[in-house]
Amino acid sequence: MQLWNTLSKEELVQKLKERGTKFVTISFYQYAYIPNPQLFRDHLFIMWSNLGIVGRTYVANEGINAQIGVPADKFEQFKKELYEISFLNNVRLNIAVDESEAEFPFFKLKIKVRKKILADGLNDNSFDVTNKGKHLSAEEFNKLIDDPNTILIDMRNHYETEVGHFKGAITPDVDTFRESLPIIEEEILKGNEDKNIVMYCTGGIRCEKASAWYKHRGFKKVHQLEGGIIKYANDCKAKGLENKFIGKNFVFDERRGERITEDIIAVCHQCGEPADTHTNCANDACHLLFIQCDSCREKMQNCCSTECQEIHNLPYEEQKALRKGKNKSNLIFKKGRSEKLLFKANNKKPIHIATPMKKEASQQ
Repeated sequence: MQLWNTLSKEELVQKLKERGTKFVTISFYQYAYIPNPQLFRDHLFIMWSNLGIVGRTYVANEGINAQIGVPADKFEQFKKELYEISFLNNVRLNIAVDESEAEFPFFKLKIKVRKKILADGLNDNSFDVTNKGKHLSAEEFNKLIDDPNTILIDMRNHYETEVGHFKGAITPDVDTFRESLPIIEEEILKGNEDKNIVMYCTGGIRCEKASAWYKHRGFKKVHQLEGGIIKYANDCKAKGLENKFIGKNFVFDERRGERITEDIIAVCHQCGEPADTHTNCANDACHLLFIQCDSCREKMQNCCSTECQEIHNLPYEEQKALRKGKNKSNLIFKKGRSEKLLFKANNKKPIHIATPMKKEASQQ
């Protein structure tokens, strides 16, 4: 059996449409020692291909990190087979809050072997990665962040916090998780050793590593939101709890975001009107991630600038010739930091506590 995909995006989309599958979007992770990641990767690929699963998964010696779409009619079989893997038995599965943002969460199955399942820049042999912070339920989280002796820290990147975050959270203006760890310690935690440190992220994986690292660095009262924003939003809805998150939760699939509340706290990077829908520039030589409203999307043909729009409208072979030998990955990596975007803060800002004005979603 072939252990990788060979179809184009267009072919994959057509196959998915013909199949008419309804997907359940889930994410999960588990830190556990995997002696042969490549063998495990191939086993997963065969097992999940047979179920029609799509998505992105990273496997390493330290564990697994998965964001996948499971056919709804195969979900119970998927869960049964997954839980038969000893170190994944009863692993928490974070189910998407809002499936309405994209027709398909992913187009194909990609499982990659990496050195780490999360790029954190840390030497795991230098500290106990299992000595993590205290996990908080939604109820415990709400109570603790109301305590004036608590510091609430968003462990995500600038393009994620821009569209949604918890009220009163500190949102470091960083590009990567690796970059955030020393900045948070130096600019937020030092001098606040006696306070409750509460962290959150999308699904919990970043906080797993960060909480263990900060405990190693000598901070005692370290806490993390169990299951991240995804589990919190689902639990608040199921239990009738106050939801203290505002806006959208950025996610790493074709939806790019799941709506938690109707508040729009960001603006279109091209015109400044209220908007919180992320897109990638349609110019294949750019693919810059940025926020674009419906009006600008129509006017700019899903491009981030007139320059990219002109290139996008050239014949395909001319586009290929123009981008030959040019590396635009720096734009993709920067996730929206570009001088082309007039209504995006492109220079790093000081760390601040988020206190956004609420805006109605009627503009969308």
